[in-house]
Order: sequence, then structure tokens, then C-alpha cells
Amino acid sequence: MSNSRPRPRRGAGSGARAAGRDELVSRSLQSAEYCMRAQDFGTAYAHYLLVLSLAPELKDDVKTKGENGNCEKYGKVIPASAVLYGMAVECAEIRRHHRVGIKDIAGICLPTNVKFQSPTYSSVDTEETVEPYTTEKMSRIPGGYLALTECFEIMTVDFNNIQELRSLAARKPDKIGVPVIKEGILDAIVVWFVLQLDDEHSLCTSPSEESCWEQAVYPVHDLADYWIKPGDHVMMEVSCQDCYLRIQSISVFSSEHEMDVGKSSTKNKDLLSLGNEAELCSALANLQTSKPDAVEQTCVLESTEIALLNNIPYHEAFKMAMRKVLSSLTPEKLCQAVDAHCQDCEMSCGSGQSDSEQSASEPFYVLDVSEGFSVLPIIAGTLGQVKPYSSVEKDQHRITLDLISEANHFPKETLEFWLRHVEDESAVLQRPKSDKLWSIIILDVIEPSGLIQQEIMEKAAISRCLLQSGGKIFPQYVLMFGLLVESQTLVEENAVQGTARTLGLNIAPFINQFQVPIRAFLDLSSLPCIPLSKPVELLRLDLMTPYLNTSNREVKVHICKSGQVTAIPFWYHMHLDDEIRLDTSSEVSHWKQAAVVLDSPIQVEMGEELVLDVQHHKSNVSITVKH
Repeated sequence: MSNSRPRPRRGAGSGARAAGRDELVSRSLQSAEYCMRAQDFGTAYAHYLLVLSLAPELKDDVKTKGENGNCEKYGKVIPASAVLYGMAVECAEIRRHHRVGIKDIAGICLPTNVKFQSPTYSSVDTEETVEPYTTEKMSRIPGGYLALTECFEIMTVDFNNIQELRSLAARKPDKIGVPVIKEGILDAIVVWFVLQLDDEHSLCTSPSEESCWEQAVYPVHDLADYWIKPGDHVMMEVSCQDCYLRIQSISVFSSEHEMDVGKSSTKNKDLLSLGNEAELCSALANLQTSKPDAVEQTCVLESTEIALLNNIPYHEAFKMAMRKVLSSLTPEKLCQAVDAHCQDCEMSCGSGQSDSEQSASEPFYVLDVSEGFSVLPIIAGTLGQVKPYSSVEKDQHRITLDLISEANHFPKETLEFWLRHVEDESAVLQRPKSDKLWSIIILDVIEPSGLIQQEIMEKAAISRCLLQSGGKIFPQYVLMFGLLVESQTLVEENAVQGTARTLGLNIAPFINQFQVPIRAFLDLSSLPCIPLSKPVELLRLDLMTPYLNTSNREVKVHICKSGQVTAIPFWYHMHLDDEIRLDTSSEVSHWKQAAVVLDSPIQVEMGEELVLDVQHHKSNVSITVKH
């Protein structure tokens, strides 16, 4: 049983993706032309819509070809129409994944000239077409959410009206104003639809409906103040200019200034019904949109990278563990931390390492080869005579780290980018210099999906050979924990169940061939399930002391509640040392959890014991129940 792999990262494999997109566009155009000749206009337009979503630059060609069709004479498209609805919400989980909400990370000041953004924050004019939204199952989002407005209608799309479909992508943005009904923090606009199949039948994807659909989430960025209250109005512009529904220019109109907005959303109107020019100027001055600060660098981060930046315990734990290692390597004196502290809102920070400290002796070499954006090398640089190396790949990430270093008054030569020093990027693990070794090497052991990184034990074996005496790998070891649960949700989401829900058609044997044995990207805190046991240790991965690894073991689990075992969720405790650990299931963690879903439920009674066979081989974990 092998691990399922995580969703691909944006920007990875762009060449292959572009080639695949071009092939799909070509085939869709051919299919559309065939359908037009066969007078199957409904299917033809479906193909044309797919082409437009993949290649918006072809809209003029598609429009020309589509003008010869008239589907109204040849039947109807199903679904006939869709009504899109939205709602403004407060949601801490969305906030921590899409806004960097802190100014200080373990003593490192984040400068005002760096602006962090999530991939959802993009304009129509960007070169790469990316979805301007993310998706969430709002009914199961950790911590829940608070509706700050009533639901409001965004737009209606008639799939049988060719003129309307043509104009959709060319139409100017609609302006919408929505009254606030509850005070709270404006974090996102959540969007769903009601799909009208015909005059009688419809499907709704609202958060309150039990369906297979997630909701679209448009995180709110760039407000001077995100706190809103009844009497305020949330303002936005809605468009489909590139065949994506875009909700942009989100702002808040304060309740201190009157507006002519009713209970429902206002469209295509001048939203400011103000008496004179002075009132208009005053109102514009109070719009809570961001002001054009002198931003020197925009840094786009994945949502998990933003959640990691917001994870204060993570960075504090690494700082404490690194200080302990470096102190142990200098027994004659403790390593003096020279943390930078923010002096004012302009991020004027404290002094960094002094020349006398640097020249006193050789520095300690610290290498961070964790994936994605990381400020751990800069944190290491505050701990005395340290030469930190970062393995970030993207230029904008390197520029951002340089700006953070500069804001914290680090000498320019303090932080180095390791990939500039290695000829082969696949051979990242090397000596810092021919005659030097690393004091600390930081590895990524767990993927954000909740699975073990591929080839991590092989990387650890190489890393051990590159450490100086007394040097450490972080984490030093990892403990995997799990528990037995009864979860009908996981069962139904993992495989097709029977024929009752597929109109009697027996498609389960064919579809279930493609199911994965391990479900990743789970939020265990909000997963609908009944725990049938207490958490137990399943596995130990020791990066520093490999003979302590347990690659194959049997684990006895005591049943605390009668029921049917359908799945075994698992997570990890990452031990930076024996005293400092990180829990990947904590509420501030940027990691998700994963679960093994059993092929068949197992009935258990309270007081029984169940024996699990746990195996780990080449970063793949299998968990089976012994009968």
C-alpha cells in the first residue's frame, strides 16, 4: 500500500502543462467543429467554452466560429442556467492561509517594503492564468466560519442564450454593495451556485447543503482595516473577463457615511448617492482600501507557506533548538543571541552581528533544505557566529529574504543561497566548503499533505556524513501517531458505494480501481468521525540514530468504544530534540493529516484489542489490520 501523492504545486512542470493544454485545446476545437457540422450546437458550445477557459486569447476565433450556430432551434443545453451566490465571512482558517498577520517572527522583523500575497491574489493582466480563488468545504473548515452578510446574488448565466454567453467574457465588471449584518473580521467572499437543470430540477452547492461540491473562496487582501460592523457595506466588482469568475476591488464603505444600498445587492448603479462633492471626497477618504505604499517587493507564496509564516510556535521551537545545538558546540561560552527587534512601525530593527564577533573565529554553518519559502536561515543568523544557507529556488523569494536580512541589519554576506554554490541542484547535500562541515542541517520530513517526504531517509543518511562532531539534523526523529475511527464520510469519499446512488448502474468495480489507499490533505479536527481508540505510536523515523528506526512493527490498539473501524488517521510529532517537538495535528500547524481507509469495515467491541501491522519502506507507509 503506497502513499497517495499531494496535489502538484503551482508553477511546477510548466512546460509539460503547457504542451498538455495545447493538445487539449486542439482536440476540443476539432470536436467543436465536428459537432457544428452535425448540428449538435449544445455540445459544440460546451467544447468552445472549454477552449476559452484554457486559452482565453482565442476568444475572437471562437466567437467567429460560433456565430454560425443556433442551438435554440435544435434543443436545449442541460443544465439550463446557473445562479451564483456569495456571502462575506469571517474565518480564521482562511485568514491564516492567505494573509501574513504578524510583523515579527522569532525576533525577525518583517519589513514594510515586502508584501506577501497568496496565489489567489492576481489580476486579469497577469501572464500566467491562475484561478483567482481557492476552494473549501466550508461546512468542515477547521474552526468554522461566521457569516457577516446575508447571501447575495452575484449573477445569473443562461447556458441556452448564446448572446449572453458571448457577452459574458467581454462585459465590464458589475459593482455590488452588500450590507453587513454582523460585526467581525472580513476574511473572504464565499461563492456557490444553484444549477437549474430544467424548469423543475436544480442542484445547490451552498455550504448548508450536503453535496459533493466545495465552495469557491475569494480571500480578501489589502484592506487597511478588516473589521466591519452592521451599517457598513462590503463593496466589490464582479466580472468574467477571462472566463473565470473574478471578485476584485473589495473594499468597505463605513457606516458613518450614508449609502443608497438596499437589502439586496446593487448592480450596475452608482453606489454612492451623496449630496455634494465634499461628501464624496469625505467618503472616498474613508474607503478602507489599501493606500499605494512604497512596496518594493511582492512575494507570492503558496497558502501552506503563508500558514507556515504565521506559525509562531514552529519558528520559536526551531530557534530554541538551534540555540541549544550551537551553545553545545561552544562550551567556553554560550552562543549570544543577537535578535533583531522592531523599534517602530517602520521596522527599524536592532543591530546584527558585530565585526568583532564575526572575525573572532570560524562561523557555524547552517543549511536549510526544507522546500518552499523559509525564514529559518535568517533566524539562525541571529544566534551568533553563524553562516546560514538557504535553498530557496525562486528569485522573488531570494530578493524577499535579502530585504528581510537588510531590514534586520544583517551584513550583506551573512545569508547565502546554497543553489548558487552547487553545480547540480539534485546534489544539494554537500559540504559547505571542501574543508568544512555543517553544524545544523534542516530537512523537510513531512509534506504539507500529511505524507512522508520521498527519499527522506536517504537524505538523512547523506546529511549525517556532512555534520561536524556534535552537529544535528532537524528534526532529529519523528514519531507517527494514529487512532482507529468510524467515519462514513471517509468511506463514501474514498470509493463508490454500491449501486443505489448510481441509478442501479454497477460502476463501482471500474471506478474503484483508481482509488488510493491513503487519503491526504485531511483536517482531522473537523473530520466527521467517531474515535474508537486513543492515539497510539505507530512508527519511529530517526534521522540521527538510524538503528532506532522501526520499519516493521506490530502495534496493539485498545478499543475504547464499540463500533466499526473504517479508517486510521495519522499525524506526526517532529522532535527537534528530546524536549522540543512540533505536532503536525495542532490547530496552528501548516500541515494537514492523512488516513488509511480500510477496504472493509471491522466491527469492534469496547475492551478488545486490535493488532496493526505497520510497515515503512522507501518513504511509503502501509497499515493493515491483522485478523
